Amino acid sequence: MDLLERYFNGTIFWGNTVQNYVIALGILIGLLIVFKVFETIILAKIRHWAHKSKTNMDDELIKMIENIPGIFYGYIALYIALQYLVVLPIITKIANALLIILIFYWATQAASNLIEYLLHRAALKKGQTPEKTSSYFAITLVIKIVLWSVGILLILSNLGIDITALVASLGIGGIAIALALQNILSDLFSSFSIYFDKPFEIGDYVVVGTHSGTVKKIGLKTTRIQALQGEEIVISNHELTSTRIQNFKKMKKRRIVFDFGVVYGTTPAKLKKIPKIIKTIVKEITKCTIDRVHFKEFGDFSLNFEVVYFIDSREYTDYMDAQQKMNLAIIKEFEKEGIEMAFPTQTIYMGKES
Repeated sequence: MDLLERYFNGTIFWGNTVQNYVIALGILIGLLIVFKVFETIILAKIRHWAHKSKTNMDDELIKMIENIPGIFYGYIALYIALQYLVVLPIITKIANALLIILIFYWATQAASNLIEYLLHRAALKKGQTPEKTSSYFAITLVIKIVLWSVGILLILSNLGIDITALVASLGIGGIAIALALQNILSDLFSSFSIYFDKPFEIGDYVVVGTHSGTVKKIGLKTTRIQALQGEEIVISNHELTSTRIQNFKKMKKRRIVFDFGVVYGTTPAKLKKIPKIIKTIVKEITKCTIDRVHFKEFGDFSLNFEVVYFIDSREYTDYMDAQQKMNLAIIKEFEKEGIEMAFPTQTIYMGKES
């Protein structure tokens, strides 16, 4: 027994006793078993509990843990085991460098996936399909670039590399690139503004200046609108965020104003009936509510009335259908009452000299 003890404590290989090697090996194997149990049993139970919860956030966090590669667990176990051994300084330095790289790599990957998930969920809550939204891809790409850039700089800094000059050079280079791509970056950030602020979405009918149509695609640089005539209108995102936009999809109901005239010579009694006739007609049309009807003015060739009503629909077709029913009903009722609609006329009075 003493001989075996002397062998373990007295025999030295590369600066470590046999006992140190056995302890390190035992720690390595023990940690590998613990990590394996965690992956196969504990994590499975946690996943089962998470599926029963109402939120999906815990499922996403578990997925992030499941995505940790096996080599990460294996190296953590090896790194901890190496702490019980005396090794060359170069090996310690390499081991520390690999540990830093693995930790920052996984942390950056996890943060990137988490932010992508949050953006995906936010887009779905707003009724968007993220896979078809260019802004969604642009935002996730920019965030990933920033995260990986910061991660690489932190790795270099923790490895003892002076990153001051590197950051300064990147800053100067970034300014030069920004100046060269000023217009493109302006449209790109305008695309982000459209994505977050939501002045319009795909499928909305909008009016921009003298152009109008249905939004078909919101890209990184431009937005494409299909006009009623069928042609495609391409407008830069910067222009869209710096001008006034009328979004008819946000409109819950339309306010309609229209005029008509009856001929001069219509009796006061018939003129008084006209508002009642119009109100009755509007009440019988679905989704329409009368606001007011007034004898507005004496026109050049007619007695003019103004009608204001609301239709509980934002669809242009519904408005035109309602207006058509109203026009036909007005003609029909006016014929019954003997009220004559006016049309442009001119009366010339000729006198005879005596």
